[in-house]
Amino acid sequence: MAADETSTVPQDVQMDDTTLAPSATSSNGKRKAEDELDREDNTPQGDDQQDGAGLGEDGQPLTKNQLKRLRRQQAYAQFKEDRKARRKEKRHDKQARKRAEKEAAVAAGLDPSQVRPKAEPWKPNPVPVAFIIDCDFESYMREPEIVSLSSQVTRSYSENRKSKNQAHLFVSGWKGKLKERFETVLKNTHEKWKNVHILEGDFVEAARQAGEVMKSPAGGEMIEVLKPQEIQKEETESGDGKPQPEPEEEGVDRSVVYLTSESPYTLERLEANTSYVIGGIVDRNREKGLCYKRAREHKVRTAKLPIGEYMAMQSRYVLTTNQVVEIMAKWLDCGDWGEAFMSVIPKRKGGTLKGPGSSVAGSTNGDEQEDGQDEEEGEPSEDIPQPTAISSEPVPES
Repeated sequence: MAADETSTVPQDVQMDDTTLAPSATSSNGKRKAEDELDREDNTPQGDDQQDGAGLGEDGQPLTKNQLKRLRRQQAYAQFKEDRKARRKEKRHDKQARKRAEKEAAVAAGLDPSQVRPKAEPWKPNPVPVAFIIDCDFESYMREPEIVSLSSQVTRSYSENRKSKNQAHLFVSGWKGKLKERFETVLKNTHEKWKNVHILEGDFVEAARQAGEVMKSPAGGEMIEVLKPQEIQKEETESGDGKPQPEPEEEGVDRSVVYLTSESPYTLERLEANTSYVIGGIVDRNREKGLCYKRAREHKVRTAKLPIGEYMAMQSRYVLTTNQVVEIMAKWLDCGDWGEAFMSVIPKRKGGTLKGPGSSVAGSTNGDEQEDGQDEEEGEPSEDIPQPTAISSEPVPES
């Protein structure tokens, strides 16, 4: 009887959160999280459950992250027409300014063509170098990561297309959900891309086709930075701490270099008639060594970008696929890794040049353009602007 009395809780005793059982506390925390989501969305509590928005296709309640993602998608769709109207208004304002300037010039007796001369048509200069984005890693990625990869591929095309010295761009492993996304959500915008080769085969097949293109009359101009430089080779062999190139190995295809951070060799410079393969994978660093293993299986050279030799970073060296393409495209324009890194690597990574080995000084010059922004609006503009500023790190979704 005494035992029963000691186990009985008086009705007038008030219990706080610290006296609750773990299951009750956990349940209470879940309710608080749901309440917070409701307040953020400015909707009454329980609306999601009433209209079915809080349930997935299988009828199970959505998680906190799934609810947030759903609301972002709903907000994007809700304001899509507003964004379209704003773009239209900006276009009309720009046209009105042009007309006003022309009318003012005519009133002043000036030639309108002299007030706003026409810009010269964009004329890229093809060079005998190929960039291959290997997209044959879909089995290792989740659906949101494939969405992110599609944005990175789109930006890679945009960055290479607007470069002064334009490499030949190939996209291999074009199949599965990535291909489906471009054909449906992105409305086949890739079909309008220029000077891009897209194929279902692997990167080896892409490299073979790239080699044929680079050796053809359309292969491009041998610019100064691609010409062999024996002096640099002798300095590197002298062991003065500069990046070490991969030595000759029997049976290895010297015309293909797979870029991977696991490689023991550092890329010193880009070479003519060579294909550089970038692994098109977004996996939040779950998988290790996939690109390096793939390169060794196919007996091609491997290398990593010389970030550590030129940059002191306050965070990881992980770059997105389009950033790798942009860095190499920038190098083709300036021949300076330091300048290429400084113009592409985001400021938030806190990168600075290590020494006087580059013509650029100071802190990072330019910031990352986040992929996924307006990705459903279509392909990049064909009005190519002047250039501005391997990856397992995904680009944020829009």
